[in-house]
Amino acid sequence: MNDNQLLRYSRHILLEQIGIEGQEKINAARVLIIGAGGLGSPAALYLASAGVGHMTLIDNDTVDLTNLQRQILHTTERVGLAKVISGQQSLQQINPEIEIVALQERAQDQRLEELVHAADIVLDCCDNFVTRHAVNAACAKFAVPLVSGAAIGFDGQISVFDQRDRSAPCYACLFPPKAQFEEVLCSSMGVFAPLVGIIGTMQAAEALKLIMHIGESLKGRLLMLDAMRMEWTTIGIQKNPVCPVCVGSPNLTHQAH
Repeated sequence: MNDNQLLRYSRHILLEQIGIEGQEKINAARVLIIGAGGLGSPAALYLASAGVGHMTLIDNDTVDLTNLQRQILHTTERVGLAKVISGQQSLQQINPEIEIVALQERAQDQRLEELVHAADIVLDCCDNFVTRHAVNAACAKFAVPLVSGAAIGFDGQISVFDQRDRSAPCYACLFPPKAQFEEVLCSSMGVFAPLVGIIGTMQAAEALKLIMHIGESLKGRLLMLDAMRMEWTTIGIQKNPVCPVCVGSPNLTHQAH
């Protein structure tokens, strides 16, 4: 790191658990963020400010006035602009030294697998079960750690699914792909603005810990927040022995970049 980087990241480097070695791991990391909305905004902002060297934002939506109540990557002037382009501009203003790839498309099929395989960590910040299951399947296939967050109304949840540990559960162990879950969208139900900030920021924290190999991740645990009571509940998650996604999957060894 040069002198400017040492100064920029000095408050991280001062932490014994991080130091220069940990910061260098952050600077070298490749992170894929699925969704540049309520959860993706704070997650991306903190990962960029922390110095993640290569970030890919994927989202096919454009900025809408209704987004601005909670999606802090975006501004009033950018209404109508692609969310990934708006996000890229915000992140580069915070940290011009990092590389940010903006992809205005849906995360699906072989393209999704290519993006996941190229990443060290994936953050699921999307808002629908179809994409969540597709992202989880790709992460399980290539054993790329997945940090999953969700928020609706006043309720949020976050967990880590890490198939580098074959005994750990995946997202499909918790929510089986064939099970019927009611799709609840922010557009119809609403969402408490700070809630996505809380969950998205925690996703960034979990991603950074995984990148640096420090602390204990949320693997095997689901944290749920009731923001009306500001009360956290922790639920243990077990691997489903007949999970169609992570049991008997190729689980290709992932090589960190």
